[in-house]
Amino acid sequence: MQENSDSPHVGDMPDRWTLARDIAVLQVKLVVDGLRDFILVPVSMIAGIISLCKMGDKSESEFYNLLRIGRKSERWINLFGAAERVPEPAGERDHFPEEDIDALVGRVESYVIDEYKKGGVTKQAKERLDKVLGSVNRRRKRKAPKE
Repeated sequence: MQENSDSPHVGDMPDRWTLARDIAVLQVKLVVDGLRDFILVPVSMIAGIISLCKMGDKSESEFYNLLRIGRKSERWINLFGAAERVPEPAGERDHFPEEDIDALVGRVESYVIDEYKKGGVTKQAKERLDKVLGSVNRRRKRKAPKE
């Protein structure tokens, strides 16, 4: 018995019009997501630099405030939300490793820390960066208006 392709059933593939809608909505979401990312690249760098220069101040970090806003916008865009309409294919192989990028960064960070403790090149680079950031922070505090 052949079923009507327009009648939705739980676990069935969406009909043609739903698929067309989801394709169009994904295109809009990709543009919105791309514009957000395009704006976030320079804004996150500026917020990060400001936050680095303010280290030690008791004010909130502009960088982490920006991350919280970015997370909310990511949920709002819900780029791949339409995937929830269809069931997972049986036996589908996951093409991504169990670890996410944060876990990979953590492993690289552990390596760099180990190298730092050994007194390698990373220790010298860290000392130079700390010196530059300390200098910027002192200069900023000297130029800040006295209350």
